[in-house]
Amino acid sequence: MEFVKIDPETWPRREYFEHYFSAVPCTYSITVKLDITPIRVRKQKLYPAMLYYLTTVVNRHPEFRTALDEAGQPGVFSRMNPSYTVFHPDTETFSELWTEYAEDYNAFLAAYEKDHLEYGSRQGMEGKPCPPKNIFTVSMLPWTSFEGFNLNLQRGYTYLLPIFTMGRYTEEGGRVTMPLAVQVHHAVCDGFHVSRFVRELQELIDNGGF
Repeated sequence: MEFVKIDPETWPRREYFEHYFSAVPCTYSITVKLDITPIRVRKQKLYPAMLYYLTTVVNRHPEFRTALDEAGQPGVFSRMNPSYTVFHPDTETFSELWTEYAEDYNAFLAAYEKDHLEYGSRQGMEGKPCPPKNIFTVSMLPWTSFEGFNLNLQRGYTYLLPIFTMGRYTEEGGRVTMPLAVQVHHAVCDGFHVSRFVRELQELIDNGGF
């Protein structure tokens, strides 16, 4: 994993970054409905399949891999891994796990299942220790569906990486849909980029990403 600092002198986005990061700090979220019927037809496990598809698209585009280093300078990770939550019914709490991304779906699924088996029952927020810097956050709310979802982060104006939240799926007219909330920082990600992300994500879901 590399973190390549951005050269502001040659960065086409410099003006927009300075505007939405410093002059008018701005984050935003959008909630969409994904058609996950193909996942059900292929009998894939929903959570790891979605983690794989989300990470695949994240790794395609630098605007979803942009972060700040310790000095507050923007740069781009060469590759991202998903950090995700697992729920503990006995304590009604959750733990965060992370899994190394693999381009091959079956390899990623094997790594996910290994992490879940080894760390999934651990209590406490940090289920799998030593999370790397190149992770982005995914959470799942399987108990309820929603049409809008927003996170209110006290220090969100300095957090550039995307955050994804999935909700309970519903069946209607022979199709299965699931809400996905995407929260991003306007300094690095415009509506165009989110729209492209959603379109490519749906295409991956449709064809299996293989």
